[in-house]
Amino acid sequence: MRLYASKVQPIVDAVTRALIDSGDIEINDPAEFRQDVESILREYLRANRDITERAKDLVELRGLAYSDLFRIKRQLAEDQDFGIGDESVVWITNQLLQLFMRSNFVEEVYADDATLRRKLVEVLKRHMQHDQDLDREVKKHLKHLDEGTASFEIEYQQQLDRIRRKHGLGDTN
Repeated sequence: MRLYASKVQPIVDAVTRALIDSGDIEINDPAEFRQDVESILREYLRANRDITERAKDLVELRGLAYSDLFRIKRQLAEDQDFGIGDESVVWITNQLLQLFMRSNFVEEVYADDATLRRKLVEVLKRHMQHDQDLDREVKKHLKHLDEGTASFEIEYQQQLDRIRRKHGLGDTN
């Protein structure tokens, strides 16, 4: 699962609808509440970008293969209690639940944590599913290359960029 910057607003809208319209939470300032939710998502993007850059630097510094990047990134994320991949949904959900409990803009929380968590996970997965769909579409176009080779990695990234633009996903920043 991956959060794209272009999906932040739709997720904010969906979280707002899912929790407020259903009466699970009551807020006193919708605009500020939306900004709080957006700030959690933007912080996730910033931290993920930071970990990715540090992982790239470590791969280069240690002279490792590009294929070691994800392993290094996962290690850095675990060291910081940060969720990447499928764990990103859990990390973002936990941050949002903490926000609801401490925000000055949330008047009352009527639903229990399990209900809120289930609704948040559903919203996040629906909007972050694109990663796996994109991967399948990209690989469909690269059947002529062997996965794991340098030429595959270069072509994969180029094809992924084209498909992201085609679907209006922009970048992950």
